[in-house]
Amino acid sequence: MLPDQPTLPPSMDPVAEGYVKLVLAVGRHDPRYVDAYYGPGLLKEAVDAEKPSLAVIRERAVELQEELPVPSALGPDKLLQLRRDYLRTQLDSLIAYVDILGGKKMTFDEESKALYDAVAPHFPDEHFEAIAGELDTLLPGKGSVADRYHAFRDRFVIPKDKLDTVFRAAIEECRDRTSRHIELPPGESFDIEYVTGKPWSAYNWYKGRFHSVIQVNTDLPIYIDRAIDLACHEGYPGHHVYNTLLESHLTSGLGWVEFSVYPLFSPQSLIAEGAANYGIEMAFPGAERLTFEAEKLFPLAGLDPETAPLYDEVQKKVEQLAYAGNEAARLYIDGSIDAGEAAARLMKYSLMEKDRAEQRVRFIDTYRSYVINYNLGKDLVRKYVEAKGGESMDRRWEVFGRLLSSPRLPSNLK
Repeated sequence: MLPDQPTLPPSMDPVAEGYVKLVLAVGRHDPRYVDAYYGPGLLKEAVDAEKPSLAVIRERAVELQEELPVPSALGPDKLLQLRRDYLRTQLDSLIAYVDILGGKKMTFDEESKALYDAVAPHFPDEHFEAIAGELDTLLPGKGSVADRYHAFRDRFVIPKDKLDTVFRAAIEECRDRTSRHIELPPGESFDIEYVTGKPWSAYNWYKGRFHSVIQVNTDLPIYIDRAIDLACHEGYPGHHVYNTLLESHLTSGLGWVEFSVYPLFSPQSLIAEGAANYGIEMAFPGAERLTFEAEKLFPLAGLDPETAPLYDEVQKKVEQLAYAGNEAARLYIDGSIDAGEAAARLMKYSLMEKDRAEQRVRFIDTYRSYVINYNLGKDLVRKYVEAKGGESMDRRWEVFGRLLSSPRLPSNLK
């Protein structure tokens, strides 16, 4: 008599393959939807040949959810449970986006919950006015806080002929600091391109095989603090590292094909953007950012290092205005204000110059409630990492690295 054989958990691979096809199919209806794909060419060819309608995509998404195994069938394997939850929630989001493409109207909060598995907190105008009052005591000169902030910040623009040098120095430092804690796949790399005419300030296009193309928009002046922001956010330990780790650990390592495709309007984006923004603090904890900027980046940009401490203090205070952008977007998407009024709110409460506020409104026109992923995502990732990692930076890096290489959802972070 043969000994009892252990029962293997049901495979989710057929659901994962079906999910990839549906994401690619939605991408045929909205090219913005598929941010990256490096999976099997046969899957894309099958979708391109069939060209399924939105109604068919929705019906198949519902069917795929019904094919997912019940949690009890997966046993105690937490990674398999995370995979199941990830597929279910990503399919929920896909269905919601198909409904939006089909004409369904949602409020800003309804949309963010349906697409990104999260809702951003609401803040009254008085919250941002109080922060502006604190800036009033920091900024030199006379006049309104906004005017003085713009005049102050204009002293910290990176000259265009020094832009690439400053960025590459920042990227090299960010990579070095990240690689001390996270093992990067051999041969990982990315190219930098400088572009114009985009609604965003920078973008990471992941190409697969551990390679990215990072584009930086030079339409508007680029300030010295953006060097580290973009180097970390788009590169190390941000989007580039996130995508390479998912490919290394899940797509190549475990054969989970669902991670070969990245649907932009999905819960995955809150993890991606939140981790990319919090990654700045991981790479440069405490005063380390100020030290590196003053000693390395300011001189490379031809700026006075003695001015770095005040600039750092002002920027930290301005960062507390981040949720003002959500409030402007919420009112605009909900129809309470028009584009001009949205730009005016960004100028007043986010202290943006007119051209930058108008660029941001164009971003909201294109990406709508996606804006919550930057600030709410950062706050959720920070809370998760610091709760599990405690005060030890080494332990925080362990938690952060696992987050970047596993199928996590926003609701998993609470």
